[in-house]
Amino acid sequence: MKSTVRICMIGAGRVGKLHSGTLKRHLPDGDVVALVDPWQEVRDATGEQFGIDRRYASLEDALTECDFDAVVITTPTPTHRQLAVLAAENGKHVFLEKPMALNLEECDAIIEATERHGVILQMGFMRRFDPDFAAAEERIRGGEIGEPMMIKSLTHGPGLPPPWATDLKTSNGNLAEVNSHDLDSVRWLVGSDPLRMYVEVANFKGDERGVTSEHFYDNMFATVKFKSGALGNISGVCPCDYGYDSRVEIIGKKGIMQIGQMQGEAIVTCIDRDRGLVTPIFRRWPDRFRWGYIQELEHFIECIQTERSPKVTGVDGRWAVAMVLAGTRSFLEERPVYLQEVMGG
Repeated sequence: MKSTVRICMIGAGRVGKLHSGTLKRHLPDGDVVALVDPWQEVRDATGEQFGIDRRYASLEDALTECDFDAVVITTPTPTHRQLAVLAAENGKHVFLEKPMALNLEECDAIIEATERHGVILQMGFMRRFDPDFAAAEERIRGGEIGEPMMIKSLTHGPGLPPPWATDLKTSNGNLAEVNSHDLDSVRWLVGSDPLRMYVEVANFKGDERGVTSEHFYDNMFATVKFKSGALGNISGVCPCDYGYDSRVEIIGKKGIMQIGQMQGEAIVTCIDRDRGLVTPIFRRWPDRFRWGYIQELEHFIECIQTERSPKVTGVDGRWAVAMVLAGTRSFLEERPVYLQEVMGG
């Protein structure tokens, strides 16, 4: 019989709430036994909501006073290295939300610590576990549409990111906070590492919404050349206001494949003939990727129980960060940037 995996949730904000709810409602093999967040009001509210009695202001306190097997880290990007390394040094398996870190040195420190201490490191790229994305990748690898020649991916989010995420110094901007999933998905679906990137950005809504961060942008368009020769583009808009929108198109030598649609529910209404047919779209990202979030944590738990490596690793997280860095340099310097320039070697 498989033993229950005891988890310490680090971060009591919206993503911490999402993962806590997923574990409590859907995954009996994973038990959230502790909650860490420096803000007591947030910590207590989330703890009460999900019945997490052991609550701590720091991971150090949790490690001293509570026994657990793994951590799920959902805190802002600048905290990831310190938390992941500390958890690994104490023998705890690590589930780390994207973006992995602010730079490649921090990524390498996390990877080194988890490898040295023999613990699992899984990145929170939930699209790899979404039924539609997973089925599409399997069919692409099976040769259904032939060798991928071109991929188009978009993520448009309805809400303005939190203040810390609008600043390049503390988050690497929307390319990291909004489009990391696209960066990982295009590399995964094409089956090739990126060679170079060119990125254009624009800011249409920042001023009217009080964003004063230098280099803030709410629209982003990236062009990617892969080592295989394939081409890619990524569209990012945040805030887009109309809803949550995530779609991918892959063109192969033999055909085309599309993942996702704007329609969020299989419901169509007609109120009057002038308004016509109306169908809802996804309001938020947890709605669109509900099963992806469930299955990624289920996979993490199973990897701990069976002592096997996860499908999505720190190497994948590092590549996404490298693409963010190359893309950021591209729009700041107004030129294409080779991944080798930011990765070295």
